[in-house]
Amino acid sequence: MRAVLMLFDSLSRRLLPPYGSEWVHAPNFTRLAAHTVRFDNCYGGSMPCMPARREMHTGRHNFLHRSWGPLEPFDDSVPEMLSAAGIYPHLVTDHPHYWEDGGATYHSRFRTFEFFRGQEGDTWKGQVADPPQPQSPRRVRHHLWRQDLVNRRYLTRAEDHPQVRTVNAGLEFIRTNHADDAWFVQIECFDPHEPYFSHRDYARHYPDLDADSDAPAWPDYKRVEEDSDTVRRTRAEYAALLTMCDASLGRVLDVFDELGLWDDTLLIVCTDHGFLLGEHGWWGKNVQPWYDENIHTPLFVWDPVARTKAGTCRDLVQTIDFGPTLLDFFGLEPAADMRGRSLLPLLREPTPGRHRAGALFGVFGGHVNVTDGRYVYLRAPAAPGNSPLFEHTLMPTHMASRFTPAELANAELVGPLPFTKSVPVLRVSGFAVGDPFAFGTGLFDLESDPHQENPLVDDELELRMIDLLVELMRANDAPDSQFVRLGLPLEGKADSPGTMPSPTATGPADVCRPKRSGNSPRAAAFPELAIPGVTRRRAPTVGGGRISGRAISRPSTPGRTDY
Repeated sequence: MRAVLMLFDSLSRRLLPPYGSEWVHAPNFTRLAAHTVRFDNCYGGSMPCMPARREMHTGRHNFLHRSWGPLEPFDDSVPEMLSAAGIYPHLVTDHPHYWEDGGATYHSRFRTFEFFRGQEGDTWKGQVADPPQPQSPRRVRHHLWRQDLVNRRYLTRAEDHPQVRTVNAGLEFIRTNHADDAWFVQIECFDPHEPYFSHRDYARHYPDLDADSDAPAWPDYKRVEEDSDTVRRTRAEYAALLTMCDASLGRVLDVFDELGLWDDTLLIVCTDHGFLLGEHGWWGKNVQPWYDENIHTPLFVWDPVARTKAGTCRDLVQTIDFGPTLLDFFGLEPAADMRGRSLLPLLREPTPGRHRAGALFGVFGGHVNVTDGRYVYLRAPAAPGNSPLFEHTLMPTHMASRFTPAELANAELVGPLPFTKSVPVLRVSGFAVGDPFAFGTGLFDLESDPHQENPLVDDELELRMIDLLVELMRANDAPDSQFVRLGLPLEGKADSPGTMPSPTATGPADVCRPKRSGNSPRAAAFPELAIPGVTRRRAPTVGGGRISGRAISRPSTPGRTDY
């Protein structure tokens, strides 16, 4: 038995043909759907990139306790568990966050691994002189834009692209070992994460890319303020990169066909999250609530035992289920602290609705959210200060820096926590990206309002969703501070939705309770993505470390929002 997991970063579900897109050229995703089971209700959990990967290793959520950071000494790791059981795990990736401070312990859980450099301003090639700066309507991203421009001078041929080299390495591993048993390879592509860097062969499918541009297609994480031509071009650049990812997927499917891997090899094709391309009036992720475009993810699974082709599964599943699925496939039990569940019973003995009643998701310090598959509840902090908020860690690093002495000055040794294996942890004051309080709390019906444009006011339904949220937070060992921060009961059930945090009466207007406004010329350009009803909304403006006059709490070393 062998397993292949192909992981893309920022792969938008709604832009894939198997999920209804009619304008993106991705024939191999259609081919994939014809040979696998398509999951229609897969949700991310801990956001964004490395927190999601921590879930894939540990099978449990981490955003209630920790921001972006490495695997902790007490964490279980599925690749490490496989290796201990005699299954050979191998990683190939061009994902640059693995070799930053906040990702430094993930890759070494695999038996072997290969890295390919050059994505997203990766600190790869050294050049003292500044490269020429192209004209761009977007703000310049200090060292990231600069370094990306330097790196691209070494990536001029299609075969040099990090995505191509990553997939080449994955296929090399498969070809080398296809006659052997008991291995797992993770082929992990950073694309289609921004910047949208693809070779021009893929642009021919998109008329908005007829004219070349040397400006990086790299949206800022902020409100959409660009003109409609820039919006259309940026979306087309994303689509072209997605088409390149589709070609890479096709190469993997070709090898499955050629070597007969469908007979005994598990295939999982997935992502960590999506990306807002103007929906809700925003670019990006992290600084706004986790709308469906970002958290509702594509997932395709081929199980050589069930052998179900062109299937669909409506059960509610999450990223935390991927690790237990791999363990189950190789006949191993999940670790006691895992909260995810194997997907294989859904494929082999399908009983709709039995997998889970609700899915919990969010980013550290932001909204804490829950869905039952139809309704989704986005719970904002109860007060502007968004406190108390604490990190719980024994690995005090941020994404690309260490915790500073100032941050650690008031750290306390507390615990142990229920999942830290009798080990105490450091409790350190934390900070959120952006101002989640300013957006308010939102409740949506995804069946009648899949684009989350018409928030509900329904006290009975809100109380039901609060109860589900509290139940899942408790099941995932949320610290008391999270309940206090969100205005939720530490024990028992909520007795009234009247204490729900609301958006600020003055200052930033809420996005969770939008007012329709269909007269914007920029809004009129958005449906070109075949996402109807996208409208401009009053919303917090991000820039200069502030949101509409409200200071963002940051550590003394400024953090990044663009990851």
